[in-house]
Order: sequence, then structure tokens, then C-alpha cells
Amino acid sequence: MLYSQFGLTTLKEIPAEAELLSHQLMLRAGLIRRLSSGLFTWMPLGLRVLRKVEAIVREEMNRAGALELLMPAVQPAELWQESGRWEEYGPLLLRMSDRAGREFCFGPTHEEVITDIARRELRSYKQLPLNWYQVQTKFRDEIRPRFGVMRAREFIMKDAYSFDIDAAGLDVSYQKMHAAYTRIFERLELKFRVVDADSGEIGGSRSQEFHVLADSGEDAIAYSDADNYAANVETAATFPARGERPAATAEMQKVSTPGARTMADLCKFLSVDVEKTLKTLIVEGTEGPIALILRGDHELNTVKAQKMPGVASPLTMSDHATIRSVTGCEPGFAGPIGIEIPVYFDHATANMADFVIGANEADMHYTGVNFGRDIPNSETVDLRNVVAGDPAPGGSGTLSIARGIEVGHIFQLGTKYSKTFGATVLNKEGKKQALEMGCYGIGITRIVAASIEQNHDDNGIIWPDPLTPFDVVLIPINMHRSGDLRTAAEALYQELTEAGLDVLFDDRNARPGVQFADAELIGIPHRLVISDRGLAAGELEYRHRRDTESRNLKREEALALLTGSGVK
Repeated sequence: MLYSQFGLTTLKEIPAEAELLSHQLMLRAGLIRRLSSGLFTWMPLGLRVLRKVEAIVREEMNRAGALELLMPAVQPAELWQESGRWEEYGPLLLRMSDRAGREFCFGPTHEEVITDIARRELRSYKQLPLNWYQVQTKFRDEIRPRFGVMRAREFIMKDAYSFDIDAAGLDVSYQKMHAAYTRIFERLELKFRVVDADSGEIGGSRSQEFHVLADSGEDAIAYSDADNYAANVETAATFPARGERPAATAEMQKVSTPGARTMADLCKFLSVDVEKTLKTLIVEGTEGPIALILRGDHELNTVKAQKMPGVASPLTMSDHATIRSVTGCEPGFAGPIGIEIPVYFDHATANMADFVIGANEADMHYTGVNFGRDIPNSETVDLRNVVAGDPAPGGSGTLSIARGIEVGHIFQLGTKYSKTFGATVLNKEGKKQALEMGCYGIGITRIVAASIEQNHDDNGIIWPDPLTPFDVVLIPINMHRSGDLRTAAEALYQELTEAGLDVLFDDRNARPGVQFADAELIGIPHRLVISDRGLAAGELEYRHRRDTESRNLKREEALALLTGSGVK
């Protein structure tokens, strides 16, 4: 491809609206252009990368025995009303009406449609197992689209749906998809982890997420290299404290703490470590408010908390009026002593002694508080997010925390949708049996951004070979001043192309510095520079995008390197 005919425009300055590095580089390198909030056009360079992701995904899905179909992006409201998700999905669902007043939505996902297909097409267990997949445009009306294609409103997803006669068959289909996803991300040359996750709005009994590791990731992942354990922080479990509780060494006292509403203010005022404090959170319950007690430095896990008996779901913090009615004071000074509502203590509180709690009185706290003496001993529960250093669930090693970008999610749906839709087949006994379903998604567009987050430097993108839009960028220096150089460069371009390499030939009449800067920004792995001086010496200048220095190679050596390097 001739650069002059490719219509590629790069940007020197960082666009003001781009916060995330991948968003900045995708705009600067000309991969995408913004149309509206959360809506992007994929320009020719970006589309080349996107199609490479799609190709690898399709190859591995086909290899796993899945069958590709294509469902409508626009879906009738009655299917979503039948599943109960028309209202449940809330404002994320883009609703519309046709000229006859019939309601539709632009599909954010396709569980309803695929289950409707299954109940129409499948009749017997002999047709199972079956896995249908598609690569389709989705739309979710994000309240705050951000980070470019990482959290756009319109995006491309590969979604697959498996159907089995029983739970054992579903487990086999699920493991096949797990293996296929693992191969996909290995082929994409991305560093990733598979983590246990919450099923969220999709539902089902089990789910796992595939995360590309990157410092900019929105999700926190807890992992242990000792036993390959990994889980989203939302689902990683904590356990009852080990060892004996220290003996009390202080008497409980009520002390004045004027204005100390936050943990930072309290610890500074009393000169205590935050690990020696407890915080009391008042949340809504199904039959009245409930108190959740955590160590001062720990963070409440909302997913865990809303699964506690009596706690309302979704988790809702009580308002000021409710807190006043329960504690008798303004928020910021609540504590477990004297309140007459259900109380849950987190596991990490069990082995604490001589700690500080709110006194349920404005500007007052208790110090020197101890279980058994001042607060009744109580069974503890798992309420918090894990932190680095917590024991790994498998008993081997401790947890570390990393950031990850979710690019894939697999679910065991079971009969959640098939029972609702009446999707049944006749089993071996000739009786109707609800289908066991699995659901498997990969964010095609998000993978491109995640790859950039993981592969870049100060000069631009560094594409892994499987994703690069071109294999080689060929840069002639001042070609427009030398007929011999032009002839040699065009011959080299022809030879590289005939060898099966996808070459971007920078034939622009531009300064070498501009050509080099654009080549690094775009991130093509292999760069060949041809000049009059090199032509006279029979040499080309070669540099891999990850290298810091160039090297001179004989023409034959350069061709052998590229054609034998696994580029093709």
C-alpha cells in the first residue's frame, strides 16, 4: 500500500477529549475518528487491525465447533418483555418505535433472540450439543461514554450461545469455550488472566472474565502465582481471621473528636493507625436498616454485601434521616454499641483489640474497645474487598492485586432463559426438558484498545505481530530527489509484496523525521529504510519497533530476515 494513496492522517498533538492512552494513540495514529459521544468511525488503518482480531476469533470459534450466524441488531420489545429485562435493563437499553408504533431496542446482547431461535429450531436431544455465534454490532446507552472504544456506546462483539441437554453437557461446552478463549488471547500475544467473576445482569450460576493486564485497567484483579488462582476483586473471598485475638490492654473511654467525620480526620486527631479503627455503614435492608462493620482501612464489597440475608439488593446506603433515627446522630459517628438493628461484622474485625469506634453521638468516639467485654462476640462474614497480602483461597501463597481490562466473559446460564421462553427438547425418554445454556462474549473493538494499553512506548503503538495493520513499513529517504533511489525503493516494495508481506510504502515527499515519527506512532513491527548512501553500499537500515537501535543489513539479509521471521 502506498502511503500517498492510503488517506492516513496522523496528529501531533494529543486530542483534548482523550483521557486514556489507548484513546489518545488511536486518534493520533488515525485508527478511529469520533462521530459523537461514544460513537466512532473505524478508519482504514484501524479497520485492518479490527479485521485481524475478528479473523483470529472466528478461526478459534470454528475450531471449537461453533457455528456462525448473524442475528438482527434491532430486536422487538416483546422478547425483552418476555424475559423481564425490558425494564430491568434500564437506561442502558436504547429503545425505539417503528412507524406502526411497535417498540424495539438496539440490542446490547442477544440472549432473548438466540433463545427464541432455539425454541423454534431445536426439537430433540439428538440436535445437541450446539453452539451458535456471531460477530455483531451492539449498543449500550452508557451514561458516560469514555476512554474511546474502551467504553463506547456502539461496539463490535463476538457473542456465542451453547445449548446442551443437561448440566454435564453444559460444563463440557463451557470448558471448550474456556479453551478457545485462552487460545485466542495467546494468539493475540496479550498478557491476560482468567478470573472468577459475578454474573451481573446477564445472570447464571458461574462466570469467568478474561482480563488483559494493564495499569490503566478499570477492574482490580486478585491473583496468586503460587496456585494460579485469579478472581475479580468483587468475587475474591476473604476468610475468618487466623490465630488468637490479642488480649485487651486498654479501658473503653468516650472521647471528644470534634469534626472527625472521616477515617483520615479521626486517625490524625487521635494519633492512631487506621488498622485500629472500625467503621459502621448503615445500609437499607428488606425489613429495615442494617449495620455493616469493617476495619477502617478496608473497602466494602457491594456484591458480597447485598447477598447477606436481609440486605436489600441492589445495595443502597441509608439516607441521613435513617442514620439519625438509628444512631441518634449525624453520619460520621455511627458505631455498633447501643444500636438496635441487625449487625454484620467483617472477618477482619474478629482479631482486633483496643480499637476505636463511633459513639453514636456527634463529635464523639469510643477508644479502647474490645470484643467480649464491650461488644458481644459475634460470627463474622465476608464483607470486604480483598487486599494485597491476604491469604489465597487455595491455601498457597498470598494475593497480589493487578489492574485488568475485561475483554471476554463466559457464563453458565443454565435454564435461566430456556425456562422463561419455553425452550425445550425431547430427551431420551421422550419428555420435554429445558435446554441448558451457556453464553460467551468477546469485545472485539475493546481488544484493539487493550492491546495498545499493553503495547506502547513514548513514541506510539507497538503492535504484536498478529495485530499489526502492516508487516513492514518501507521508508525511502528523499526519494523525490533521486531517480535511482526511487527505482530501487519501488523494486524493493514489489519484491517484499510478492514475498507475501503486507507493506506500507511511505512514498510521501516528507522530511525523514516526519516519516520516522509516523512509523513509530503507527507501530508497524518492522521498518526498512533505504537511502542513496545505503544503496551505494548495498545495504538497508533495519529496526524492529521494540528495538532502540537500527542496524545495517545487506539487502539479501534484510529480505531473509523478514521472509523467514515468521512475519508471514
